Amino acid sequence: MVVQRNGARRAGAMVAAVAVGGVLATAAGCGARSAEIASGAPADPAATVRTAAGRLVAAGTSRVTTSMEMATGGTRVTIRGEGTYDFRHRSGQLTVTLPADARGVDERRPITELLAPGALYMKNRGAGVPADKWVRLDTASLADGNLVTGGVTDPYTAAELLRDAQGVTYVGEEQLAGVKVRHYRGSAALPATVAKGFSKGAVPFDAYLDEAGRLCKVRHRFSYVNRGRPVAVASTTLLYGFGTDATVRLPAARDIFDGKIQP
Repeated sequence: MVVQRNGARRAGAMVAAVAVGGVLATAAGCGARSAEIASGAPADPAATVRTAAGRLVAAGTSRVTTSMEMATGGTRVTIRGEGTYDFRHRSGQLTVTLPADARGVDERRPITELLAPGALYMKNRGAGVPADKWVRLDTASLADGNLVTGGVTDPYTAAELLRDAQGVTYVGEEQLAGVKVRHYRGSAALPATVAKGFSKGAVPFDAYLDEAGRLCKVRHRFSYVNRGRPVAVASTTLLYGFGTDATVRLPAARDIFDGKIQP
């Protein structure tokens, strides 16, 4: 990982009873739906959340701010990222800031990360890598599918997890940086290709969608074991400034470091 240390339903008398019960149930259902519409709550929270990734693709691009909190053995660190993302091309560029050491001193320069389908490129990755070279990781080979490896969760991957949202409940309307959003809570099944890298096959989430159905904030809570020690991760992704320029230029083959990376 970039940092090594250290949230799912008799005959005449019986017929008459069933008929009356049916009418009452129908009336109650209509009343519930009317109240639901009046309150602004969606009729099917799970279906609404599952469309979030598609809405982002339709939006095209956005600015991104990320925060990844990692806790193990009483030690807690936070990695932050900021940049832009193109949902149609599944590519983005983020500047990732590592936490300071125990003395409050920044240990390393910020890492530049380029996100692309199947690959993660990092500059200033660590010791042993020349300053003008990039490190390339094949995300398909990562046990976590790059949900936590890069210190940020790929924004499209974070939204894609919501396609398998289960047990979703509608929490209510909130304000997020001056934007009215709807808050949903549930869990998302991890793809089989990455589930083995985590302690559980599903992750709890809190998702916030704007009036256009676009995902503005999502917080996932992962848990996995690293070197025999349990690690709790809370990954938060903020999306805003939809339509911003998010052009990404991937490094040429000659700029990729092919040597050994030191921890």
